[in-house]
Amino acid sequence: MAGELREKKVAFLATNGVEQIELTEPWKAVSEAGGKPELVSLDNGQIQGVNGSEKADRFSVDATAGDVDASDYDALVLPGGVANPDKLRMNDDAVRFVRGFFEEGKPVAAICHGPWMLVEAGVVRDRTLTSYPSLKTDIRNAGGDWVDREVVKDHRLVTSRNPHDLPAFCRTLVDVFSETPQSV
Repeated sequence: MAGELREKKVAFLATNGVEQIELTEPWKAVSEAGGKPELVSLDNGQIQGVNGSEKADRFSVDATAGDVDASDYDALVLPGGVANPDKLRMNDDAVRFVRGFFEEGKPVAAICHGPWMLVEAGVVRDRTLTSYPSLKTDIRNAGGDWVDREVVKDHRLVTSRNPHDLPAFCRTLVDVFSETPQSV
């Protein structure tokens, strides 16, 4: 990895139904680059990962969205899985948490269905991004420019389509997260 995160604190916002590899691979990339990942969820305890529609591993929650703020972190990762962002976007604290990263000009990375949180937070207008193809209409209706690419960088926002894009997604998010702050 080209970037170095030097103890930067990175929030991973996820809940039950998170696509496991979209949580674990970026987590590993952040850790290997020297960052400090933390799992933020809706409730304390553990969340259930999935591999497609099959249950996978459970992951311990470090903090809840209601107890943290974007100012507590240097960057944010939004993994996918269909159920994960669908549950998160119904929670006001989770939506506020995501919006806070954009208000503070902090970098954000979202993969697969993760960009649903960006739509809900009202932060896609006039941005170019990608996602799982089923979100294309939602993104366009929210004012975003949806494109079908492996990875898209729009200022400090990084998006990818699916688990096949993880190598490019992880490389790009580490590079963006290691940049000197600027506008998102």
